[in-house]
Parts: sequence; C-alpha cells; structure tokens
Amino acid sequence: MAAICLYFQVHQPFRLRRYGVFESDTDYFDNLRNASLMELVARRSYMPANRLILGLFNRYGHDFRISLSITVTALEQLERWAPQHLETFQAMAETGCVEFLGETSHSSLAFLYSQEEFRQQIKLHRQAIKRLFGQTPKVFRNTNLIFSNAIGNVVRQLHFEAAIMEGWEGVLGSRNLGFPYRLHQSDLKLLLRHYRLSEDIALRFGIKNWSQWPLTAEKYARWLNGMNGQGAYCLLGMDYETFGERQPEETGIFKFLEALPGNVLALGDAFRTPAQCVQEIATLNEINVPQFVSWTDDNRDIGPWLGNAMQANAMQELYRLEEAVKARQDQELLSDWRRLTSSDHFFYMNTRHFGEPAGNIFNPYESPYDGYINFMSVLDSITARIRN
Repeated sequence: MAAICLYFQVHQPFRLRRYGVFESDTDYFDNLRNASLMELVARRSYMPANRLILGLFNRYGHDFRISLSITVTALEQLERWAPQHLETFQAMAETGCVEFLGETSHSSLAFLYSQEEFRQQIKLHRQAIKRLFGQTPKVFRNTNLIFSNAIGNVVRQLHFEAAIMEGWEGVLGSRNLGFPYRLHQSDLKLLLRHYRLSEDIALRFGIKNWSQWPLTAEKYARWLNGMNGQGAYCLLGMDYETFGERQPEETGIFKFLEALPGNVLALGDAFRTPAQCVQEIATLNEINVPQFVSWTDDNRDIGPWLGNAMQANAMQELYRLEEAVKARQDQELLSDWRRLTSSDHFFYMNTRHFGEPAGNIFNPYESPYDGYINFMSVLDSITARIRN
C-alpha cells in the first residue's frame, strides 16, 4: 500500500500600485486590483475546489485527506474581500480531514537575511492558523519550498516535527524519495515532494502535445500505485490555483480531482497527511542539505528571487531597514514593511522567467525593471517615514 500525501499552497501577495518617485502618500498597495484578483481566483479556483473537496470528504470520510498551507497575506485578503470563501476553508477544517502546514506569514525569504524576522513570521502564521482553523501546525514548508540544513535547524527549534523539501536528485543522489529521512545531525524529519508527479498535474495537465495527454484519474492512480515496492508514500505538492486558474476548468482538471480519490482507494492505496506520514513511516538515514534548494525551475535554487543585481539590491535594502522599522514601534509601518517581504515582489524582477506564462500570472509589471523601480520608490517612502 502506498500512502498518498496531497498538499496545496494558497498564497496571494499585496501587490503594489504604481508609485511615483516623488510621491509621499503612504498608501502603497493596489487594493482595487488585489480585491479584484482575490475575487477572481476565489471564483475560478478556491470556491469550486473547496466545494468539490468538501463533497469528497462527505463521500469518503477520513479515507480522503489533504493538507493546506495558507499564508497570512492570503488569509487577510480573504477576510477583507472574500469572507464567504474563507468560510469554506473553515468548513474543510471542521471535517477533521485537513492538516494545516506551518510557513512564513508573508511567503517571505526572511531566513536569508534575518533569522529574527523568519522566526517572527512563523509565529505570526502559527497564531493565524490557530485563530481561524483551530490547529497548531506540526509540519513546516518554507516559501517556495526553499530549504537547507540551517533552515531546518531553526524550524526544529520552533518545535516542528517535520519539514517538506523538494525531492530533487541534486540533493537526494541515489536515495529513494518514497521514504521520510532525517535532517543531517538533527531529529527533524523530512518529507520529499515528488516533483515529477506533482508537475504532471500542476504544469503539464492541459498540454495537448504532452505524450501523456489526456491525463485521466485512472491512469494517474496507476502511476501512484506503481510506488508500491519503491517507497512507502508519495507526496504531491502544488499551488491550489492549479485547479481552475493555472489549469482552467475546460481542461477537465476538476473532473480529474473528483475522480482521483475513488481510483486511488480502489487500488488499495490510502491518503495520509504529512504529520501522519512521519508518525506512521520509519525514517531512513540522514540527508545533508548544505546549500539552498527550492521547487522552482530546472536549477532548483534561489535564482528566481535573487538571481540578478536588481533583486539582490532590493532585498538587501529592504532588510537593511528592519531594525529601524521595528524600533519605531509603529504597527502600520511594520505591516507595510512586512508586506514588502513577500517573495512575489522579487520574482516580478526576475529576468530569467520574464515572458514565460508561468512567470506572468498576476504580474502587474510590463518588465522586471518596472518592478524594481516601483519597489524601490516605495522603499524610499518607508525610509522617509522612519526618519520622520
């Protein structure tokens, strides 16, 4: 029997409005656009997916389980602009079939520049999940699945039992990604995302010239069942927007999701949450992750957010202000600064992926340079507020 572990990432940043170099207004965020996009993605993706999954919980009970990772920036926007959609997430939590994962509150890269801010954002996220869903996360997944030994050590100090990382050959070597491992010189358990099977749904599902198109639930369940003898579990992780947004309804993605549990269970396999996997399946040996690894592009590195001089400069200048921002003890200023830590702002400055469809979803800028100039103009305003 293979344990199938599904986790979905829900995140929306607070996108900036066009902010002029000589402006002094402190209203930085494009709330009209943010509200419109939240309503759009909720209508196309979150709402139909939530209703479908609630129906599957009703049909299969605890035989079908999933995990969700939801950022505080997404939760704040749901609370403000789409509370009826937030209620469906809460209804899912009440079934007892959903595990909520821990992460940074703002989908930030804080660890790279400030362990203090990294810890604070994890605690803020933990508080939000407890308040809205009544759970305390036991398993951690970092922004964009960025992970290393150093990150894992801090995560363990914050009392997480396990973390999710990319099951990439550059780190795994010849190891089998179908088993939990332990972090190098730590008792933190590691679950590995099966990126090929995950991306068959997230990236390739609707591509008609893909050799496996059309991907049916029956075929996919057989692939998962093929993990038997090769591993004890298969962790599939993807953005929740895969359903209805990245893969539009007309591709058949919702019909696929609806049919998947029945096909998996019919083959004798089971659904488990990440916490169940680490409790029920014995860990193998250690994995050493000295360098950062992520779930993005072929290099699986942090280049998409820090791969050029604009990104590095913007990130350095942002975190250079951290101490001064916090010293002001101004909650509105701190909130604005924290919203700037979302990794999306730096991805918009990415020259490697600019022009690719996957890199342009909800990107408000015509070029990476526009993204950089706009971000730095807002940062100049933050600096002025600190001085005043």
